[in-house]
Amino acid sequence: MKKLFLAILAVMMMTSLFAAGRKESKVETETAVKEAAPVTIRLGGLKGPTSMGMVKLLDDAEKNLTVNKYDFTMAGSADELTPRFLKGELDILAVPANLGAVLYNNSNGAVSMIAINTLGVIYIVEKNGDTINSLADLKGKTIYATGKGSTPEFALRYLLDQKGLDLDTDVTMEWKSEPTEVVATMATKDNAVAMLPQPFVTVAGNQLKDLRIAIDLTKEWDSLNNGSKLITAGLIARKDFLEKNPEAAAAFLKEYAASTAFANENIPEAAALVEKYNIVKAPIAQKAIPFCNIVCITGKEMKDSVSGYFQVLFNQKAAATGGKLPEADFYWINE
Repeated sequence: MKKLFLAILAVMMMTSLFAAGRKESKVETETAVKEAAPVTIRLGGLKGPTSMGMVKLLDDAEKNLTVNKYDFTMAGSADELTPRFLKGELDILAVPANLGAVLYNNSNGAVSMIAINTLGVIYIVEKNGDTINSLADLKGKTIYATGKGSTPEFALRYLLDQKGLDLDTDVTMEWKSEPTEVVATMATKDNAVAMLPQPFVTVAGNQLKDLRIAIDLTKEWDSLNNGSKLITAGLIARKDFLEKNPEAAAAFLKEYAASTAFANENIPEAAALVEKYNIVKAPIAQKAIPFCNIVCITGKEMKDSVSGYFQVLFNQKAAATGGKLPEADFYWINE
């Protein structure tokens, strides 16, 4: 009887251990699946080059070819996106680079920059004339533009200052909310002068006869040899999103880098996708992409380039970076 009791007890113990093992294995499997599950990243971008670099990423996501899932919102101005971003309704934005610093300083450091996505794309254009061939020629002119309080304004302000001109007194700025408004205004004015980014320089050239590119602000900036780059836009993220989803954020940057490479290396195909996502028509995009300086610069190179650019802006006007320079934790370097 004793031997029989011991045998039954042994069988019961083995059964219990097997069941516990199955339960533990099930928990481990469920945890692994949970960790491997894709994150839905809510992206925001502007209608222009800041969004053109991500069109392949968006197309791949629709085909379930990406690690993450993406919910994309495009707007005509950053003002439409930043309130939602700060409320936690968007995770990553492609916006003017200096706006990242402003939001960081106005949110007690709740924002990080994760990449530079657009270098210089800003041009001065002139309709029906050949009177502007240098920055000095802008004195006394009325300039139609977008970007008040962001990269276009501060870049032009800085460059004019280097030539002894003051944006507030030597030129008249007429600010519009979107580039399409600038193009529409130029259509009604003779000898109009405007500051536009690509691809809207190309859009304007297709719509307006005798439009010429008078000044490339990137070339003007580079000629100063001040140790910084003219940076139009970057990718910023909410810090709490990065802290909760570092792997998803890293996967996004990898997928985004591949998307920008595709845009630069496969221009006709990328142009078709730009039209698909209602940024501009494919023929316009095909002409504009080579001039849009679409990039994905991350890590230390991003930090060095952006911090140098911010220093130039801050020295010019502290408000350009939100009153002070961002601290080191503003730069997300996932290396």
